[in-house]
Amino acid sequence: MSIRFLSTMLVAAFCFVTSAAQAAPYAAIVLDARDGSVLHSRSADTPLHPASLTKMMTLYLAFEAVESGQLGIDQQIRISRNAASEPPSRLGLSAGQRISVRYLIRAAAVRSANDAATALGEAIAGSEQAFAQLMTDTARSLGMTNTTFRNANGLTATGHLSTARDMSMLARHLFFDYPQYYNIFGRTSTSAGVATVQNTNRRLLNGYSGADGIKTGYTRAAGYNLAASAERGGERIIAVIFGGSSSNWRYNRMVELLDMGFERAPSRVATIRPQREEAGAVLASIRPMPRGVSEPTQLVAAASLVGNALVSSAAAAVRDEPTASTVPLTITASGSGAPMSAPRPLARPGGEWAVQLGAYRDPEFAESVLTDALLGVTEPLVGAHRSVGSTVVNGVPLYAATFIGLSEQQASATCSSLHAQDRICRLVEPNG
Repeated sequence: MSIRFLSTMLVAAFCFVTSAAQAAPYAAIVLDARDGSVLHSRSADTPLHPASLTKMMTLYLAFEAVESGQLGIDQQIRISRNAASEPPSRLGLSAGQRISVRYLIRAAAVRSANDAATALGEAIAGSEQAFAQLMTDTARSLGMTNTTFRNANGLTATGHLSTARDMSMLARHLFFDYPQYYNIFGRTSTSAGVATVQNTNRRLLNGYSGADGIKTGYTRAAGYNLAASAERGGERIIAVIFGGSSSNWRYNRMVELLDMGFERAPSRVATIRPQREEAGAVLASIRPMPRGVSEPTQLVAAASLVGNALVSSAAAAVRDEPTASTVPLTITASGSGAPMSAPRPLARPGGEWAVQLGAYRDPEFAESVLTDALLGVTEPLVGAHRSVGSTVVNGVPLYAATFIGLSEQQASATCSSLHAQDRICRLVEPNG
């Protein structure tokens, strides 16, 4: 075999490998999550295939549907033939099968299951086409001006495009807008009802200090995509990659980008929450606590998907307007020393205990939370009185769902039972 022939073959092989690696255009962005400032960008506004980063929007709308009461967290969804026929990655659902919203959310967030994502979209909007329009409309309200969705899962479709900048904005909104659900993205594994699923992002979660999410994506057209978030010492960085050449390359590049973000981010910066324009109103966001906090210190929650509702210590004080059923609770902001107020129920007079099952935007939904608890925790709640008390957090009216008039033993038994069901519950001491 001649040297010239060998050289030709080597050049051809190199060109093939290079072209394969370059098949999907590369783009990236790094944000300081606290104020949204851009620390690095490359082709961040180029419309590209988002792959399963799409599921971030599907989950955003699923969280919204649960919070508004449109879907119940344990509501059984019938799987359509369309959802069941989605290609891998899948949970393995069959047409006609019924499964709870809770497990569909977990499968979409952790396993990146296409069938689960499609089922969620159909449950929310009636059809995947209608859901795709809702996704696009919501993207516009979040400021994602270069994104158009065609499906709920991110499989390649004509016109289904987004940008690194838009996906970083969506990741930031998920972090701020739905703190009670954000920790689902940090689970390395979880039960999805029919199976225990492993997180597609577990390498970063296990290998990078402070990493707590958020979503991977891959298709041949998109390459290896990743939106990631990590927090260290009160600083939080969000980075997005489009067009990675392999999962290993994607991981190594994401480590470089997150490291770059922490190097460039100031140690202290004022938190500027992302805004959402909806029906002419601008809605402020609420920030979650850092990953790893074992017990909630503030319950601003919509449902009990991830167990404890971990709500953040934001840098600015939060306005609280107590009513007859609430008193202020002051906590200290992580890394800032600034206090913030949170709704806390007032125990019934006479030195009795209470339990709080979260605070919700809809008073009727708060009532339904109490009703659900009564159905699942009968004996410890004998003689308890229901209370839905109003408060305002970050300008958002909330309604705390509380049982009052309990003994210490009843209160402890109630929370133990609810925690075992992955539901929110916090003990409130007498006169506390």
